[in-house]
Amino acid sequence: MTGFLHIMVPHDRFELVTGRNALSSYCFGTGAADHLFCSTCGVKSFYQPRSHPDSWSINANCLDQPVELAIEQFEGRDWGQGARQ
Repeated sequence: MTGFLHIMVPHDRFELVTGRNALSSYCFGTGAADHLFCSTCGVKSFYQPRSHPDSWSINANCLDQPVELAIEQFEGRDWGQGARQ
């Protein structure tokens, strides 16, 4: 477990203010997801998931200000079936 708490944010509602030059990315499997991480400290603060191609998945644990979230449990073993529900 990575401790990543997902908040889906449409691309047009997200702006990266600083740190763009420190980002590195990796892809695996189908290559549809672009996993971005800080090349300095290794934290994965947001990424492009293949399940939501028009949104970024933001790690709520990386936000400067806490936000109130409704947590939805998700079966990760077969994420493809769960994403379609």
